[in-house]
Amino acid sequence: MKSILIAAPSSGSGKTTISLGIMAALRKRGRIVQPFKVGPDFIDPGHHTAVCGRASRNLDGWMLSKDYVVSSFEKSSNGSDISVIEGVMGLFDGVNGKSEDGSSAQIAKWTGSPVILVVDARSMARSAAALVSGFENFDKYVNLAGVIFNRVGSERHMNMLREAVESNCKTKVLGFIPRDEALSMPERHLGLVTAEDGFSQEFIDRLADVVEKNVNLDVLLTIAERPHPLPNPPLEGAGVSPRPQGEGQGEDGVKIAVARDQAFSFYYEDNFDILQDLGAELVFFSPLADKALPEGITGLYIGGGYPEVHAERLSANRSMMDSIKNFAESGGKIYAECGGFMYLMEGIVDFDGKFHRMAGIFPTKAKMLKRRKALGYVEVEAVGDIPLAAKGSRIRGHEFHYSEIDEMPETIKRVYRVNKPGSAETWMEGYLYKNTLASYVHLHFGSNIEWAKRVIKNLF
Repeated sequence: MKSILIAAPSSGSGKTTISLGIMAALRKRGRIVQPFKVGPDFIDPGHHTAVCGRASRNLDGWMLSKDYVVSSFEKSSNGSDISVIEGVMGLFDGVNGKSEDGSSAQIAKWTGSPVILVVDARSMARSAAALVSGFENFDKYVNLAGVIFNRVGSERHMNMLREAVESNCKTKVLGFIPRDEALSMPERHLGLVTAEDGFSQEFIDRLADVVEKNVNLDVLLTIAERPHPLPNPPLEGAGVSPRPQGEGQGEDGVKIAVARDQAFSFYYEDNFDILQDLGAELVFFSPLADKALPEGITGLYIGGGYPEVHAERLSANRSMMDSIKNFAESGGKIYAECGGFMYLMEGIVDFDGKFHRMAGIFPTKAKMLKRRKALGYVEVEAVGDIPLAAKGSRIRGHEFHYSEIDEMPETIKRVYRVNKPGSAETWMEGYLYKNTLASYVHLHFGSNIEWAKRVIKNLF
């Protein structure tokens, strides 16, 4: 098995652009590429999937255990020529300043992957050697094997960078990406545009050609050979419990409709696997385009996304929202996260202050804000012995949204107690109406498989 992890000193260095370029260039060479993303992000994995033709997986050292991460990595990598892992933030950045939990470095060690460091060289020359040397020596268990310089201004600039690193560091210089605004990736308020809105094939081909021309992929492939002779560090897993290995311990007749289109695309691919491992059949549909829910379903799963961007089209599709409302009122089982939660409210007030009517299951509305409302890991504790979890059981997830809701009436039950890691602050969330459960939290079912079993047994 071959693998690399593409990291950077900080966010904004160009990890995603270069990761996609490397994936696309390797595919042009005829390689089967299995993509991964460190951390809880949904958008980058969507682009990986589009470029590689294989579902990208999230590897997260805070939400998930070491056993789960390694199992998911090895299982998903089967049948590929190389696994390419895109890191998160800076190489050593994680859930706090004291530990490596949630960091790219942690995942590099758990998977035995050599690290390729992407350095934004726009405003440096010889100082790049000091930066690379520092990353080489910070953690002896991380195999920093290569560096790619991004936003390089000229051939002379690149020569200075190469001379500095090669005369002071062990890390191989693999090449560079020239400074070119045409290689910039379009963004919106939650980050990059989603794969459903897409980059053109012309853009991806251009990225691949730039990487092929300027990065030594032959050396990169040699670096990617595994296993690597690294010291064996003491590794403590995070998360709650590993994923069961494919016994399909499931519930016959469970058929879950999953909303998936341009408005709703934020899902952990592993959540689908876990539901299917537990015996569920998944049927995908579009709240934007379809007129009613699929027939014969026992449950409905609406993930996050950009309902605020597509609010006008969603609101105009009244027959779909009526179908969902009728399903909820008749006792149908619904689970919704973040954007899906917003879709089930009375409406969404967009960035321009315009109100768009939604499904109306929860008696409140979401208002978009100019500033981010929430970002970060959270842990959810079940309050009471509720259908989806035993009292006191915990599951981990993530929040990221630019909206807030009006006061939710007390008639709507709260079944989550939520807290952020390292904080004593808690708040009540997880809104339950009949058999409809909704929240701003994106849960990863792999962090507590017992919770997932009860979800599918009692909620779906």
